[in-house]
Amino acid sequence: MSTTQSERLRELLEPLVASQGLDLEEIAVDSVGRKRVLRVVVDSDTGADLDRVADVSRALSAKLDETDAMGDAEYTLEVGTPGAERSLTEHRHYVRATGRLVRFQLHEGGELLARILGVDEEGLDLEVPGVKGRKATTRRIAFGDIDRARVQVEFNRKDDGGDHTPENSKNSKNTTEEEEA
Repeated sequence: MSTTQSERLRELLEPLVASQGLDLEEIAVDSVGRKRVLRVVVDSDTGADLDRVADVSRALSAKLDETDAMGDAEYTLEVGTPGAERSLTEHRHYVRATGRLVRFQLHEGGELLARILGVDEEGLDLEVPGVKGRKATTRRIAFGDIDRARVQVEFNRKDDGGDHTPENSKNSKNTTEEEEA
């Protein structure tokens, strides 16, 4: 039996979010002054565009209105997707972050900045960027070695739109610019 409000809300809302083809990533109830804010974070393997988020927001709002899950006090419902620098906590998060640059805090106390090349049930295949003109290297780490992991924002990454293997992403920006000209 659930004891916290967040657990009760998750039990109520998760099936509805799943019926919309999304994963319920996070639920938080916060007090902002006298008002409460219910924040719901959703995502999927293919992402969640604005239309999908709006659809699930309407469905959650209707469900909450027909129950007393939030009590009688006024609240605001906010539905969104994970931020650009999301924390990776589930296996599916790592799969979705394939090709992305991630900062890892390791249990042994070290820190590692690397791009996820592949994910399986035991761990990750990574590309560690070279330093001072050195070539990038590959490394394997097990999930058990990871304390925390957070996706990093890359403003100047040359991206080819999907194939993130090192040999296919070298000149992807130049190719895109030539195609547009």
